[in-house]
Amino acid sequence: MHQYWFFIGSFPLRAYGTLFALAFILGVGVTLYFAKAEGRREYMEIIIDVAPLLLISGIVGARIWQVFFFDWAYYSKYPGEIIAIWHGGLSIQGGVIGAILVGGIYAWQKKLPFWEIADLAAPGIILAQAIGRDANLMNGDAFGGPTGGNFGILYPVGTIARDTFGNQPLWPAEVWEGQVDVIVFALLVILKLKKWPSGTIFLSYIIVYNLARFFLENLRGDSPRFLFSWTAAQWSSMAAVGIALLLLVWRIWRERKRQAA
Repeated sequence: MHQYWFFIGSFPLRAYGTLFALAFILGVGVTLYFAKAEGRREYMEIIIDVAPLLLISGIVGARIWQVFFFDWAYYSKYPGEIIAIWHGGLSIQGGVIGAILVGGIYAWQKKLPFWEIADLAAPGIILAQAIGRDANLMNGDAFGGPTGGNFGILYPVGTIARDTFGNQPLWPAEVWEGQVDVIVFALLVILKLKKWPSGTIFLSYIIVYNLARFFLENLRGDSPRFLFSWTAAQWSSMAAVGIALLLLVWRIWRERKRQAA
């Protein structure tokens, strides 16, 4: 793993930033592909227009979530690090919330079908998350706790993981989450083979990802723990699953009521 690809003079080209950009580009590309493949070309221009807004709102939401919900104990001591997103520290859960809020406002103002567009975007979002975990691996953040044996990832000097646990092998938490994200991506593509009430695919993504995240979070070694020894991410995951389940039941009930009318 390398935090930097190379230097241009004294300017570093960071692996984290380039992989983050790649994740965004491929996520948008996959969404455009599904819009075209499903005969919804009218959404392609909308996706291109709204993508920069979702990127900015996602970054802001991800940073706010990370700083104030996940790791305030650290950032309260080093406030200068709050804006240093190039050092890592972006919560995907906060990013999704930020993007949903701005995307929802955009859809409401433009009178667009929010749930249909969200369904189109879901596979691209989870694929981007998978690539984002590669960025975490290269940067040495979002790491696991010590394995207690002679197996695991040994992070290089200069990474947050090495500064935290020293010369100890750690669980590959971010690697396994990235692999789970690819599996979720495949499941969402399979769901697209059948017609569902709008919102089903997006809400399924929220539910399955956050359930997986809840269990994988037990391996993490970079997060403080609270009630029930749960991390902030586990609490966020359970809240997201509960809300998404309620919305999914509502969307299915609403569609059946419409068909029966």
